[in-house]
Amino acid sequence: MRGEVDPQVAMFSYVSTERRVPTDHPLRSIKAYADAALRAISAELDDLYGKTGRPSIAPERLLKGQLLIALYTVRSDRAFCEQLDYNLLFRWFLDMSLDDAGLDQSNFSRLRERLVQTDIARNFFDQVLRLAKAQRLLSSEHFTVDSTLIESWASLKSLKKDGRPPKGGGDGTGMVDFKGERRTNQTHQSSTDPEAKLMRRGNGQPAKLCFGGHALMENRSGLCADLQIHDSRASEPKVAQQLLARLRRKRIHARTLGADKGYHTKAFVEHLRAHHIRPHIARIEGRKTPGLDVRTTRHESYRTSQRTRKRVEEIFGWLKTVGGMRKSRVIGITRTQMQAYLAASAYNLLRMARLAPISTS
Repeated sequence: MRGEVDPQVAMFSYVSTERRVPTDHPLRSIKAYADAALRAISAELDDLYGKTGRPSIAPERLLKGQLLIALYTVRSDRAFCEQLDYNLLFRWFLDMSLDDAGLDQSNFSRLRERLVQTDIARNFFDQVLRLAKAQRLLSSEHFTVDSTLIESWASLKSLKKDGRPPKGGGDGTGMVDFKGERRTNQTHQSSTDPEAKLMRRGNGQPAKLCFGGHALMENRSGLCADLQIHDSRASEPKVAQQLLARLRRKRIHARTLGADKGYHTKAFVEHLRAHHIRPHIARIEGRKTPGLDVRTTRHESYRTSQRTRKRVEEIFGWLKTVGGMRKSRVIGITRTQMQAYLAASAYNLLRMARLAPISTS
């Protein structure tokens, strides 16, 4: 047997979690940015619990815990609380010592209920963007908009027609039998998540209960400038107009907007032109639209926007594969919107840590 095993356990340990984290670890820059954004909304966090006073668990710690869940693809709050007992990196990120008691899943549930009633998740997302703008990572020139579908956890078995449950299957397994019955959003509704609607990704694809998601990307750094969850039946150009209006309220005036053919409509192009935004939208062959003709498409900037707009899929890909947004973990549009803001904040923090790392040594 090579080496030596010392079964004697030290009685005292004087090593902090700070010393265990390498100085060049990317989570150090993410932590610095996240702490700065939380300090900016500290007054709102103090008012989060109203007259009940400050809770035993600081809401800042719980919000940072949600960032870790998105960054490390932890499947649930309960699994995160379990890992927190032995993961020194998580404890360091949450400013917890080795002797501090861990968190409980109910802490996240109570925080989530209060976040639904406030705009703290959105304000935290906006503060992260302000930090990016201060680092000159967020420009106000070229943007891209696109949409995706986020599956709901509600099952097709929960669909009811006119308030009546469907008939059961005859095989004794209790499976729902929809044979010979046409399912539509006008006649059927999920009893588990009524706001989720039947949608399909394309021809030949199965219809699933989904929410719609729209993302607005800043082209230069690839940051998510805004994100909105809505009814999956909402018009893509209409939701894009809402995102651009919110961008203008933040005093950011886009010069160009890239998009796919789903946004090639006369009304949307006129809306962009009215706000002095050049429509770099993919054209549908044979459709003549004033404001989106050869006078726009002949420029190199149009071709550049068409190449760059595909990077918005990186946002959707990260949010779904890493950030846990492939299926919504909560019920309803409002709660899914809150989850999307926190996941998008984690994505932006990761991008900022790579583009402009902060030295904390």
